[in-house]
Amino acid sequence: MEPVTNEQKLEAIGHFPFEGKLMSAEAYGSGHINDTFLLVYQIGVMGQIRVILQRMNKDVFTDPVSLMENITGVTSYLRERIEENGGDPDRETLNVIPAADGKPYYKDSKGDYWRAYKFITDATSYDQVENPEDFYQSAVAFGNFQRLLADYPAGTLHETIKGFHDTRARFEVFKKAVEEDVMGRAASVQKEIQFVLDHKDVADYLCELLEKGEIPLRVTHNDTKLNNIMIDHKTGKGICVIDLDTVMPGLAVHDFGDSIRFGASTAAEDEKDLSKVSCSMELFELYAKGYIEGCGGKLTDKEIELLPMGAKTMTFECGMRFLTDYLQGDTYFKVHREGHNLDRCRTQFKLVEDMEQKWYTMNEIVKKLSTQAQRKVIN
Repeated sequence: MEPVTNEQKLEAIGHFPFEGKLMSAEAYGSGHINDTFLLVYQIGVMGQIRVILQRMNKDVFTDPVSLMENITGVTSYLRERIEENGGDPDRETLNVIPAADGKPYYKDSKGDYWRAYKFITDATSYDQVENPEDFYQSAVAFGNFQRLLADYPAGTLHETIKGFHDTRARFEVFKKAVEEDVMGRAASVQKEIQFVLDHKDVADYLCELLEKGEIPLRVTHNDTKLNNIMIDHKTGKGICVIDLDTVMPGLAVHDFGDSIRFGASTAAEDEKDLSKVSCSMELFELYAKGYIEGCGGKLTDKEIELLPMGAKTMTFECGMRFLTDYLQGDTYFKVHREGHNLDRCRTQFKLVEDMEQKWYTMNEIVKKLSTQAQRKVIN
């Protein structure tokens, strides 16, 4: 998509019922896909309020109207569950601000789609694990998200990105990207290409279990990185799950696995020095503990057993996606330097290798936590 112009941004702002005097409208956050702005308004002597405004990436999300139907449906449902539990729905779920015409989005004169959310005050999201407690709290929050939506009618959700975590289908897209080699880059990344081809069994495994009915399809977040949880400044607890663009039917082990891929790594997602990249078993155990607790008994025994496989699959899939995008000319993920997607791909594959070396330990950790959770239920 073309960069957002100031004129375009002001047009969008003018079609939402924001109150007060606009003081600033600056780029905000570290997301790869949408364009996000933090709007600050001055309302007389009452002080300042903040609002999040986003231009949705219609190249990625080709049906923004259906996407917003998903988000309004899920957030309305979450508000009800949170109120039933005596929580604060203004802070514990995203709250969509309708456009002036009452729709949950505004379509501008260029055909781009915009939406607005209430800003969640006194809370922060983190790009990397700065404090192990934050990672644990994010696990509890994502587990709780799974628990609260356990009875949501998954069949009513639109598939906002077809086959988003269909690892087997993404493997076929990868092979096609290698064959077409539109940028002439394949010759320089033969090692990475071979790594993907050698791990075809990882791409197939969970897909086959789903087809056999051995694991259930659930309402899942599908982008469960640490930075999609808001951590409360006062309590240090994860209070709200954000970035709901990819909420759709999926696998709970995928949600768990993406968190491990991102949060249990000892290095940044685009670290060039691969000697710094490994999967921390301490963080893996901490997150698994929080996620199992947050799910509150909603996971099956088979799902819990497969949590390590979820971590390995999501890490492999993400690396494969970064490599595919690199081969196709960096058309999906935002890049900020030459070879950025290749750097990202290499960190993911290094993590997969590290998990394979620690496979026994990962499975033993999950067995221990599963036994502890069962004892709590009995007691």
